[in-house]
Amino acid sequence: MATRNKGKRLSKYVTDYIVFDLETTGINPDWDAIIEISAVKVCGGKCAAEYSTLVNPGRHIPARATAVNGITDDMVKDAPDIKAAIAGFMEFIGDGVLVGHNIHTFDMNFAYDAALQALGKELGNDYIDTLYMARSCLPGLAHYKLTDVSEYFQINTEGAHRALNDCVMNQKCYEEMGKIWKKREEEAETGEGKAAQEGDLECPRCGGMLILRKGKFGKFYGCGNFPSCRYTRNA
Repeated sequence: MATRNKGKRLSKYVTDYIVFDLETTGINPDWDAIIEISAVKVCGGKCAAEYSTLVNPGRHIPARATAVNGITDDMVKDAPDIKAAIAGFMEFIGDGVLVGHNIHTFDMNFAYDAALQALGKELGNDYIDTLYMARSCLPGLAHYKLTDVSEYFQINTEGAHRALNDCVMNQKCYEEMGKIWKKREEEAETGEGKAAQEGDLECPRCGGMLILRKGKFGKFYGCGNFPSCRYTRNA
């Protein structure tokens, strides 16, 4: 697959967004396929609309995938194909900011490829990955799966690994982490907070996350949206 011209990964809390999740036949977007797409539109921190559909991949769903998400060939036999499903998803999200767990390296890639291949359109929405947010807001967790973050906030994890259930679960997690994020921003403005760490740094040029890197002349912060953004600063 050629380089994906995805939107920017943001490091911030926003009140209006679309949380989404995919279920697939496997983990590699080069040959695996989407079998469920769900999204929840949120305005002012409140759920306003839903989009959810199973997807017929036109192939057998491996047993290992069914073992994770419970989706079978029989369940998707009358479902729309990926062209119809991804078209509905693209119309639903518009140009809104997307939110999801581990979407930077997984869901965004699957959705981007599907939109490009089926519709000839690029998925260029900016997005927030709650995996990175959780690592910053909850540094004491042993693991950072969505169910781990949900259990930390005492959010019901029943029905995990079905797309719409994961959207609802993650929306609640995102709002809880948003409270932590906003408190940190307030403390930073008043000088009461601790020095910023890797996950708290936002690129002033594009809004992406600054990542601590090591170069020829020592450590520095570089934008996570490199090469589209080449902002750097001293560590």
